[in-house]
Amino acid sequence: MNFEDWISYRYLAAQRGGFLSFLKMTSIVGVAIGVAALIIVIGVMSGFGNNLREKIIGTTPHVVIEKENGIGDYAAIEEKLKAIPGVSGTSPYIQGNVFLEVAGQARGVVVRGIDPQTEDQVTNIKQYFKSGSLVDLKEEGVLIGSELARYYGYSLGDQIVLLAPGSGLSGRGWKYPLTIIGIFNTGMVDYDMNLLLIHLKKARQIFDIPAQQTLGLGVKLQDPYRAQELKEQIYQALDYSYYVKTWIDVNHSLFDALFLEKWGLFLILMLMILVASFNIISTLIVTVTSKIHDIGILKSFGVPKASIHRIFLKQGMFIGMLGTFWGIVAGVGISYLLRTYVKVPQEIYSIDRVPIELQLSDILAIVAASLVITYLATLYPAAKAARLQPVDALRYE
Repeated sequence: MNFEDWISYRYLAAQRGGFLSFLKMTSIVGVAIGVAALIIVIGVMSGFGNNLREKIIGTTPHVVIEKENGIGDYAAIEEKLKAIPGVSGTSPYIQGNVFLEVAGQARGVVVRGIDPQTEDQVTNIKQYFKSGSLVDLKEEGVLIGSELARYYGYSLGDQIVLLAPGSGLSGRGWKYPLTIIGIFNTGMVDYDMNLLLIHLKKARQIFDIPAQQTLGLGVKLQDPYRAQELKEQIYQALDYSYYVKTWIDVNHSLFDALFLEKWGLFLILMLMILVASFNIISTLIVTVTSKIHDIGILKSFGVPKASIHRIFLKQGMFIGMLGTFWGIVAGVGISYLLRTYVKVPQEIYSIDRVPIELQLSDILAIVAASLVITYLATLYPAAKAARLQPVDALRYE
């Protein structure tokens, strides 16, 4: 430890119990509270964001492939897709809008026709069933979401009626009675309220689509975060007459909103650390004022201005580093307690604990921001100490 560090530490540890000690403790606690609040809030935002991504990835294919007039001989297309490295499964689907008839009234819903034998190769729908199962899906059956079942009081075995006005080439509307054989809960209210899953063959009948033809193919990837990269390979394997969308493309606006919300909160909560930095400025100014005699003696011994500047700069950085350290300890500790012991309404979020996820990159960004603000707060008091002249400092001694 050189003499600059030693003097900085001595000034920091001196006068315990006095007013200056109170200012130092206030500065440390202020920085610690700001850092802890940032870690907790950013952890909660990351946790909810990642939880939402997992739900989206679990309920929809990673990549969907469609064609304007439908995909014929889709079995051959599936073989081409499975030959692409990184593709782990495919499944056909037919999706469209119909009406659900309830007590003489109609409400719009989305019907998705799936192949129950291959659907679990592209989505995690099996994991979301509250009752019933995917393998029980027959041509006259339907799977509905928990929100729709709760809203209308549906249960297993109940019958619903779908209206498909103007379906088919004839343009005539038809009624399709179906029996509820399963209820799923994805945790996404929009899906659980408006999505109905039916057998692929029944969807062909409703939308008047020929056999061995489908409106689209769902593709599952070994790594969903490589979707944009594999999208180009899919185009190369097929051709550009197909429309290829990734789960990132479909939910791009949602992820942008989550990103802006997360980093908007980061900037807002940084103001807490900025406020704490004013305590550091006050502490150092009081320290400089109380140590004028010491500064004069040091300068009379030939200690250069740069060393005086570094003494008080390091003292301020010690305060900032102590506050940042205890902020990290408090933030991580409280995050653990929230994740382990605090419950949230499972019927709303489909999880029973606060989904806090602490990422090293986020913590490093918080630490870096805290130390930068601390450093900037020390510049003026340290410069003020360095500018003192020995004769002025010792004039009244």
